[in-house]
Amino acid sequence: MNATLQVDGYEISVDFSKPIDISIPLTAGPANVNAWYCEPVRIEPVRMGDWVGDVKCGGSVNFRNIYLNPHGNGTHTECMGHISREDISLNQELKSFFFIADVVSVTPVAIGDDLVVTMDCLSVMSTHPASSAMVIRTLPNDSSKLSRQYSNSNPPYIDLEVMQHLVKRGVKHLLLDLPSVDRERDGGRLDAHHAFWQYPDSPRFGTTITELIFVPDHVADGSYLLNLMITSLENDASPSKPILYQLI
Repeated sequence: MNATLQVDGYEISVDFSKPIDISIPLTAGPANVNAWYCEPVRIEPVRMGDWVGDVKCGGSVNFRNIYLNPHGNGTHTECMGHISREDISLNQELKSFFFIADVVSVTPVAIGDDLVVTMDCLSVMSTHPASSAMVIRTLPNDSSKLSRQYSNSNPPYIDLEVMQHLVKRGVKHLLLDLPSVDRERDGGRLDAHHAFWQYPDSPRFGTTITELIFVPDHVADGSYLLNLMITSLENDASPSKPILYQLI
């Protein structure tokens, strides 16, 4: 199914028949991608006396509790409420769900003991004039990202200059396949988060960061239509399901 849309004065054609899911499915147990020392996701049947919410165990229906931390378990989208003193809910911040997104592959560079996405990494990036979102895929890229245990591993992160550049470019929604835009251990500064949201001096309401995505190799760099889906959860972050659609 194809459609033609108008976005910020630009006409785009989209192939809706081939959605590209760049989220990582949430599964129970240690095989799920994990960060920030969070416990693994737990999905357990409800038990009330002799009754169990599991058909395989004799229950009449499957009726399960799910325990997770959206920041550490799987693909999630967060808003400025992640770093603000005020209670700011993603569910109230994100009111539009379709955006033009530029997918760019980058190879982080070694700086001391760190791997960092710097401005040089983005030197060959092409962008759509109507894009308001960026999807960063780090290289090397392989399926181990679907179950990687990031805690205490000093993962790659985004250089402060890059975040400042994205803000100047008008990027409102940043998606990446890392557990954070900031260094794992930075003394609690969260400089890249603060730079993106411009908090507290000039807060950028309605902007988001999505972490722990996975962009398969067959998805070429370039511009796409992004559908950024979240749960209706009043919290600073939510499990999310970003979907890309090819422009034609």
